[in-house]
Amino acid sequence: MKEDDPIPPTTLQVHPAGSAAEQAQQLARHIARRLREAITLRGHAVLAVSGGRSPVAMFEQLREQTLDWPRVTVVLVDERCVAHDHPESNTALVRTHLLQGPAAAATFVPFFDTLPATLSDTALNALVDAANQRLAAHPWPMDLVVLGMGEDGHTASLFPGAPRLAQALRGSGPLTWLRPIAAPHARLTLTLPALLATRELALSITGAGKLATYQQARLAADESLPVSLVLNQYQTPVSVWLA
Repeated sequence: MKEDDPIPPTTLQVHPAGSAAEQAQQLARHIARRLREAITLRGHAVLAVSGGRSPVAMFEQLREQTLDWPRVTVVLVDERCVAHDHPESNTALVRTHLLQGPAAAATFVPFFDTLPATLSDTALNALVDAANQRLAAHPWPMDLVVLGMGEDGHTASLFPGAPRLAQALRGSGPLTWLRPIAAPHARLTLTLPALLATRELALSITGAGKLATYQQARLAADESLPVSLVLNQYQTPVSVWLA
């Protein structure tokens, strides 16, 4: 951190890494340590993970960590409203890259099994209600939420400018839905209050473009950069993993 960098909230800790591979390994070890601590204290652990291409290396490191995987519940941070065999399905990503070997013994809770034929607003409301019921049947709150970030400042599926962003930032339920303006597919996403209700948030950032967005987002909370609302708060500890 440079001397002229803004002073982060006391809840924020930054962990720089020399490479993306090193970052994936360090973050996987950190997650495993937190999950082991949760299992020791409460008998179980709840982990929420993000999708996309960025977390694949970390998932493959995490599944090799020594953990009592049958005591771990894995949920998604967000999901595109696509079938589970779709190439952009986060459910498929987690099953393929994380829930392998010993990690396959974890309990995985996808938001849905199948989708309605038409994703109208009414259908999406029903999908959210059913997904919230699924989540309520498992231990809560989450012990650790692993977030990514886009160069536009979105995290989870909290996309800047999305028509339902206000509901996602202030919603009372764990999940809501929205339709991003600049990204395909309707999304189900944990709301900002649900994200902040976890015991720790871990934000993974790689690449110069995302680093520039992160540095801007650290300056102040700004709904045009939704990740800034995670970084500039004092409720929940945040660990930032940079490469």
